[in-house]
Amino acid sequence: MKKQVQSAAEALEKAGLKDGMTLLVGGFGLCGIPENLIAALRETGVKDLTVVSNNAGVDGFGLGMLLETRQIKKMISSYVGENKLFEQLYLNGELELEFAPQGTLAERIRAGGAGIPAFYTPTGYGTPIAEGKETREVQGKMCVLEQAIRGDISLVKAHTGDTYGNLVYRLTARNFNAPIATAGDITLAEVEELVPVGQLDPDHIHTPSVFVNYILKGSAYEKRIEQRTTC
Repeated sequence: MKKQVQSAAEALEKAGLKDGMTLLVGGFGLCGIPENLIAALRETGVKDLTVVSNNAGVDGFGLGMLLETRQIKKMISSYVGENKLFEQLYLNGELELEFAPQGTLAERIRAGGAGIPAFYTPTGYGTPIAEGKETREVQGKMCVLEQAIRGDISLVKAHTGDTYGNLVYRLTARNFNAPIATAGDITLAEVEELVPVGQLDPDHIHTPSVFVNYILKGSAYEKRIEQRTTC
């Protein structure tokens, strides 16, 4: 299978993107965001998307771009506090929201990639997070049954990849990208550096190529700072 594509638009076309899909999108804050794939996604005009991501970007950047065009119907996230438009859409009833504790969200995605349908966790028991969910006592603690998450398409960003789809993340960018890469029926990866097969040390590969369907070399990364603090 030829995995390298020449553009984000080509990758989305090959993935069969259409209205109403569930997308898993990597990134942590503004770190490790698949910027090229998000920009191309906006240009397609697809709508009614359910998007699973740790956060919802910021106004005018990252997933915030898709909120501006009203392409997202529902977000499943753990933190959305940096996006004023998100707040406005939610309060106006224009956007559905499913909150999940950050560790629970990460584990739901990891479980989806590992083929585990659900798991028990004490996190959230006795809070609104547990409403409508099965609970039981496990090892002396009351726990909540959480469902695994899978998506139709995963969008991830790595620092380096090879043409076969092996990926290496850099620092904080690894955390949500790595599990999200495993939990999509089709995974699209963009990288800052694309190298021939054999140039990556096998011991340094974070996401093996078996999880990646298409890969492209991205460009024009902004490298934004989410919150600048000076002394």
